Amino acid sequence: MLEQEVLLELIKKAKEDDDEAKTILVEQNSPLIKSVVRRYLNRGVDAEDLYQLGCIGFLKAIKNFSSEFNVKFSTYAVPMISGEIKRFLRDDGYIKVSRTTKSLTAKINYFINTYKNEHDGIGPDIDVVAKEFKIEPSEVVFCLDSSKFPISIYEKTEDDHSQALIDKLASVESIEDNLDKIILKDLINSLDDREKKIILLRYFRDKTQSEVAKVMNVSQVQISRLETKILAKIRDGFSEK
Repeated sequence: MLEQEVLLELIKKAKEDDDEAKTILVEQNSPLIKSVVRRYLNRGVDAEDLYQLGCIGFLKAIKNFSSEFNVKFSTYAVPMISGEIKRFLRDDGYIKVSRTTKSLTAKINYFINTYKNEHDGIGPDIDVVAKEFKIEPSEVVFCLDSSKFPISIYEKTEDDHSQALIDKLASVESIEDNLDKIILKDLINSLDDREKKIILLRYFRDKTQSEVAKVMNVSQVQISRLETKILAKIRDGFSEK
């Protein structure tokens, strides 16, 4: 791994179109690129092609990175790498949803609509749905998002000046090695019911703070405050690992 000063100097040179600096940065960060690529294997695209896409995203990260962001370069690079691959998969139609998932999604949507009719328009918690169908909360989220390209911690939302959740978790030291853990464990399983619902609605269901406030029957200001506290809790949890 490159020392911070050496890394920043190489990034500076790469920004000035120094091919040698670019090559060194790609080679030294190859494990990081591959760790992201592994999440997109078996999607109908050759692993080497995915790696090349990851490299393109990595080079874009170099071009746009600034030390003023006050985040590790690797933390900044991960969503850029992932985004480049996801755009390709989406635009080329490689994101497929199985018949089983489609069937389960239809059943879940029917249950949610029925539940709303019986509870004055209030939808069920993710945990309620998971319990009803005897599946994990993360699977509920996947099914509900299966009809569109999945929202992740790297996607931007309408609030907070289009800031992505990953930007708020910028202090995480080893995010490139724990992507699944971050998404499935720390952002879902480790939270209490109210916190879990807010995060799932905001970052996995693409709801605005105002929309979440309506679901939770509280004010948008309260949701904003709660979200800030939840994100601080998540950051603290990461810093202890």
